[in-house]
Amino acid sequence: MASTADAPAWGLSICQTAELGSGTVYPILERLADNGWITSREETDPHPGRPARRYYELTVAGRAQATEAFAKRKASPLLWTARGTA
Repeated sequence: MASTADAPAWGLSICQTAELGSGTVYPILERLADNGWITSREETDPHPGRPARRYYELTVAGRAQATEAFAKRKASPLLWTARGTA
């Protein structure tokens, strides 16, 4: 899932894209934030009828970690399944 400043990623969209439940995704997001790899902010636009979304964005360190992980995945594709490591 690609996110941009104009279309940031939020929790539920990440769950749907990853085909994982919130009980899996939100603890991962918390760990990524604790490691300084992502930042989050609450939606400020009006959002009648639903809770405010929390948007997530990679930090410089997080982008470096993601780039490294994708390079390792590309170098050893047989060690990975569609959803993660074997």
